[in-house]
Formats: sequence, C-alpha cells, structure tokens
Amino acid sequence: MVRLACPHCGARLEIDTELGKILLHEPPPRAAKAPDLDHASQLLKKEAERRESLFKQSAEEEKMKSEILERRFREAFEKTKDQPTGPPVKEIDLD
Repeated sequence: MVRLACPHCGARLEIDTELGKILLHEPPPRAAKAPDLDHASQLLKKEAERRESLFKQSAEEEKMKSEILERRFREAFEKTKDQPTGPPVKEIDLD
C-alpha cells in the first residue's frame, strides 16, 4: 500500500499496489477565505444602479407610449369628427 499526495490538487491518496486500485481519496483541505465585503458592497451598488436605470427607462417608455396613444386617438377623432353618425349598416339592408 502506498500513501501519497496528488501533485495537482493536493489530495491524499492510498493506493493498493497489488490491485492497482485507489483505496482512499481525501480531498485537500480548503483554505478558509473571509468574504470580501467591499467587493460584495460594490456588486450590490452596481446592481441597484442597474435596477434604477432599467426602471427609469421603463417609465420613459410608458410615458412615450401614452403620448403615442393620445396622438393616435386625437388623429382618429379628427378624422371621424366630420363624419355623420347614424345607425350601423346591416348586411340585410344591402340587398
């Protein structure tokens, strides 16, 4: 039986030389990293700015949309303002 460390990842291996099989694999110890709060804070600020810009863009699009609809309504109203109103023509009346 051979015990060695993997040169690539640092894991501990136990290998049976007679069978040629790995009997034990222990992953390498992980280095405990402290969370980078400054980086997380910057990411949150960027995300907040992105959300705010998307909201402003959406609000502008809705404002433009209502202005376009209002203009179309005025155009349609002006077009039909001079036309006489009456009962609708039915298909049976066309014969």
